[in-house]
Amino acid sequence: VNQVMKEIRTRYDFKGSKSELELIEDKAPHILVKADGDLQLQSIQDMIRQRISKRGVSLLSLVFESPEKMSGDMLRQVVKLKNGLESDEQKRINKFIKDTKMKVSSQIQGEQLRVTGKKRDDLQKIIQLVKAEITDVDLQFTNFRD
Repeated sequence: VNQVMKEIRTRYDFKGSKSELELIEDKAPHILVKADGDLQLQSIQDMIRQRISKRGVSLLSLVFESPEKMSGDMLRQVVKLKNGLESDEQKRINKFIKDTKMKVSSQIQGEQLRVTGKKRDDLQKIIQLVKAEITDVDLQFTNFRD
């Protein structure tokens, strides 16, 4: 957010603009974007995507909500930062794992989905199947049996 604000202050197309970003860290962290118009809003979105991807964070973890009009031709947009899996995503992945009929069990634990099995090969096969099937969610896999 600081890097994007610094770039907004130095770029020529934002000269005299009231555009700004604000990181709000509460129960659901998000970025509040305020821009003068559609062109500036698109530029700010591109800058956010560039900075996030340079840090190795998947772009699937950003949710750009629809922009709202503010007073004086200003636009406001909320960019949600996803952390963990939402309940509908967990249920969908859990159902997919159960439908494979492999000898593994899966259970929902908070914002995570835990898959357990006796054979490491079965677990690795499930990881490959889930990676191939579920592409609209940023998935991260950890192995506790090393």
